[in-house]
Formats: sequence, C-alpha cells, structure tokens
Amino acid sequence: MNTSFLSAEESAAAVRTGEVTSVELTQEAIARIERDDEVINAICVPDFDRALAAARSADEARARGEDRPLLGVPVTVKESYNVAGLPTNWGMAQHRNHLPSEDALQVSRLRAAGAVVLGKTNVPVGLQDIQSFNEIYGTTNNPWDHTRTSGGSSGGSAAALASGFGALSIGSDLAGSLRTPAHFCGVYAHKPTLGLVASRGMVAPDAPALPVDLDLAVVGPMARTARDLALLLDVMAGPDPVTLGLAHTLTFPPARHERLRDFRVLVLDEHPLIPTGSAVRAGVARVADALAGGGASVQRHTPLLPDLTESALLYTQLLFSGSVAHFPVDDYEQLRTRAAGLSADEESLDAVRLRAMVFSHRDWLQVTHLRELHRHAWRQLFAEFDAVVCPITPTPAFPHDHNPDPLERRIDIDGIEHPYFDQLVWAGLASMPGLPATAIPAGRSPGGLPVGVQLIGPMFHDRTPLKLAELLEQEIGGFEAP
Repeated sequence: MNTSFLSAEESAAAVRTGEVTSVELTQEAIARIERDDEVINAICVPDFDRALAAARSADEARARGEDRPLLGVPVTVKESYNVAGLPTNWGMAQHRNHLPSEDALQVSRLRAAGAVVLGKTNVPVGLQDIQSFNEIYGTTNNPWDHTRTSGGSSGGSAAALASGFGALSIGSDLAGSLRTPAHFCGVYAHKPTLGLVASRGMVAPDAPALPVDLDLAVVGPMARTARDLALLLDVMAGPDPVTLGLAHTLTFPPARHERLRDFRVLVLDEHPLIPTGSAVRAGVARVADALAGGGASVQRHTPLLPDLTESALLYTQLLFSGSVAHFPVDDYEQLRTRAAGLSADEESLDAVRLRAMVFSHRDWLQVTHLRELHRHAWRQLFAEFDAVVCPITPTPAFPHDHNPDPLERRIDIDGIEHPYFDQLVWAGLASMPGLPATAIPAGRSPGGLPVGVQLIGPMFHDRTPLKLAELLEQEIGGFEAP
C-alpha cells in the first residue's frame, strides 16, 4: 500500500482499522523525504527519531482502543513554531542556535490529537518574503519546477505537502503566507478568521512565547484536500487556555450551505492596482464556470464591495507599519530620511509602503478606524453573498529572485514588470479586515504550473468557504502530485 499521498482522513482511517500502522506511515514518509528532499529542500529540521517513537506510541494507543482525530498521522510544522528541543530561528543567522524548551500551543494540539511530527519546514528570513530561502537552510524549490519558488513564508510546508512529505502541515499568514505557497504548489490552505486560532509559541526567536492578539497575522492549516483543512482547523481552533483559563473548546457556525446550488458567490478577477495574469484569470474562470454549472448564484459586480484601492492602501499601511516596528534604530532613521524625501504627490504603492514604515501611533489609529469601516462594509456584503472568489497573486510561481533589496525586485505579469510587493494586494483583501480565506487548486497554467484561487468568507464563518472548497473539489478536482 503506497501511503505517500493519502489524505490525513484516509491515513487516520487506515490506522484505525489496522490496514496500516502509524510506524509504516511514518517510515514511508521518512523514506520519501530522504529520497526526494535533497532537490526540494522543504524539511529544514528533521526529527525522525522522535517521530518514529511517536508513531510507536500511536500504534500502542490504537491497540488499547484509543481514538483521536489525527492518531498516527505524519505531519510537518513550519519552522517558525517552537518545538521543544529543535531550533527555531526564522532563518535569521544570529538566532541559529536558539532552542525553545516547550512546544508552541498548536504543536501541543497536534500531538494531543495523535499526530506524528516529522520535522520543521523552511521559511524566508524573518518570515518576510514571498519566497522561502535563508543562509542557514538554503532555498526551497517548487516541486513542479525547481527553478521557481514554492512561495513564502510557509513555502517549505506547501512544498512538503506537494511532495508527499506528510499529510498535513501548519503554517501562518500575514501577507498570504499560507495561501500563496498553496497556490504555487497546488495544495490547499486556510487562513482562519483573525483571532480564531491561538498563536502562542509561533514567535520570533528573540521574543517570549506569550499569548498575544495579533493585528493581521493568523496561524492555520495546510493540506492536500479540503476536508483535511476542516479536520485540522477543528484541532487548531479555540481560545488559549493561558489567557482564558478554559479548556480547548470553541463553537463557530456551521457552513451556511451544504449544496453548491445554494451558494451565492461574488467572483472578482480584476484589481485597480495590478493586472491579473492570464493563467490566474483562467483559474478564476474555471471556478466560476463550475459554480454556475452547479447551480450556484454567481455575480461579477456589486455596489456592496468595499473600495479595492482603499482596501489595498489600508492593508499596505497596516502591514508595513507593523513589519518594521522592531527594526534597529539606525535602520529606522534611514527610512525616515527616505520617506521625507518623497514628493507630496507620489502615490505609488512603493511610496505608501515607505511612508507606512515610519507611521506615528496617531497615523496608525486613523488607519485602524478606516479598517473598521471596511469590516462593516464586508458584513453588509456577506448578508447578500456567502463567498468571494478571487486571485491569491496575479501569477503562478515565479522564478527564484534573491536580490537582497526586495524593493528592487520585479514581478513579471504577462511580459510586463511590476513592483514585487504589489502582488500582495489580493492577499490583503482578506487579511486587512481579518476574514477567513481558503486557498484551493484551480487547474494549471499553459506551462504546467499550479494555479490556485481563494474563497473569502464572512468573519468567523470559516466553515462556509471550507465547505465550498470541498464541493468545488468534487466538481473540478483538487490536488495532483507533481
């Protein structure tokens, strides 16, 4: 029985019935990593001895009649999560030898659900790139084309899933870091509603593992099927017991609908600030056609849609003001000088990014107020629609670009170059207001690269885009092995 590309649901069922043991699943995953990961470089910190010990424990638990949601299922964990006894450095050389003493909350929840942790997956430096490379662990390649990126910052996790290195992974998303790698590698990911999934222990190596309320960032599941996303989200979701003194329980609403024909969907494929490449536009169209063919209500326009330009500007301001908040003082002064040199009529996204990097608290509060107005607008939209289908980035996976100054990089969209970070505007559509968004495979480009789209849902109605993802998987297919 070849188990490399079994879903987590199938793996758990096979262990439950005795068709396969957790040790056999784990041994096959390890053998596959040892055979194939030299060229992919997804697993940056293997933990095979402890994984085999955990698999043996899972088999013993099953023999005793125990049953847990992920009992015996091999999984991976993004490098940025603390795992006791393994390094957590976020690709930053100065923290190469940082060894946390306890697991992140979500790693603990994986283990409590019976999962077998194979190791940790590669990330960009400080998690701040749309690619995954650093001087400690090197570059993660896209399993479909090794000259291209697997995405970032959960690029190692997406590449691992696409390569059959475990059935599930956990990642994080501030600027598409779950969704973009899923799109580039042909797998599934879910960016939960802001605050739905506790993040304690998914923390930079120079910071204590405290329960914090994040402004834009979330942690979430990655998988090869839509049902596995929902399965893993149920394991991950819930309050942090450190702050609430509660058991790990949370009830959030069921999916609004169970049948494709009952969904009301808004489809978007154009953004005022960046063109959508032809391959991605075709992926959106394929999903839209499947929705219409299944009887869903599909619309392309509505006056209820919040202004996309203002949304992108607010997202850019919140993202970049937050990302530089911990920069060294000298670097910050250089940014202030550069921002002061901008002309008053410079309105490009590059200029918005630079000004945001030196925001005052007053500036930030004004932007936060505007965000609340957008959240209210989304509530009104989702009274009339159940989901929004749109791109994740304008293109499939792009070639590796390691220019040390990201502001000098460019993204090629159908032969025309655009500023590298402009491609984040689609990811920001869900991140800025904190909405849930599920990344699904939507076919392949003419060059054979995976293309994904995102399904954005109402706040805390995560099960709605997840159910829609499952129904679409039945209509258009899902993950294919490279």
